[in-house]
Amino acid sequence: MAGIMLRSTAFNDHDLLPGRFSQEGGNVSPPLEWSGAPDGTEELVLIVEDPDAGKTPFLHWLVTDISPDSGGVAEGGVPEGGREWPNSFGTTGWGGPHPPRHEDPHRYFFRLYALERPLTLPEAPQASDVHRALADKEIASGTMVGTFYR
Repeated sequence: MAGIMLRSTAFNDHDLLPGRFSQEGGNVSPPLEWSGAPDGTEELVLIVEDPDAGKTPFLHWLVTDISPDSGGVAEGGVPEGGREWPNSFGTTGWGGPHPPRHEDPHRYFFRLYALERPLTLPEAPQASDVHRALADKEIASGTMVGTFYR
């Protein structure tokens, strides 16, 4: 499977996320850049989740319907053509990190998927719903990880 290059000008892969992206620090989404969506991409999907939050991953951001011609998103923005969905905080759009105090750093996986067919999701999807829906549509993906603790 092909790979998408995913990066941010605000943090490096596996580095600490700057505080302004957290719930307490401004709660703005980080800037992201990507390239390498293959020919035949119908849409891009961005999911950000914390697998360290409990039994099921905590969904921080889900954006579908992103234009395959887009190359990224500005800080605090929404990717071109993107539709934001509810996160696990119960709000729509970016929900920044807010792990319990004094825990080890949590990991925040930023994943961008190129799909050959549009994604169909339930009204209020969980991270597991998204992964199931992606299963037979994904043609490429890219991942980067940020960490955060309080």
